[in-house]
Amino acid sequence: MAAAVAVISKENYPLYVKTSSPGNDLKFLYTIHTSLDVIEEKVLTVNKTASDLRELYLGLLYPTEDYKVYGYVTNTKIKFIVVVESSHTTLRDNEIRQVISHVTLT
Repeated sequence: MAAAVAVISKENYPLYVKTSSPGNDLKFLYTIHTSLDVIEEKVLTVNKTASDLRELYLGLLYPTEDYKVYGYVTNTKIKFIVVVESSHTTLRDNEIRQVISHVTLT
């Protein structure tokens, strides 16, 4: 299901990155790094409208040709990024939320 999972610190450096195929590590690191700009933009937009957020599921950050990138931010600004293959067209937001909640609980 997930091609890559990353935990990014408040200062935007990777705390944990796991990919499903070791040969594509650099490609996934690039995808994860570029998603940080989208996350920052979405967090700034949401913070203007809501002052007290405990956790923030950002949903689909952006699709690429082969992958879809989803994001989640905690109240401590820790970011969780999940990259899934685009061929999984039946994935719903609640399934991605389950994956992220499983990652945050373990």
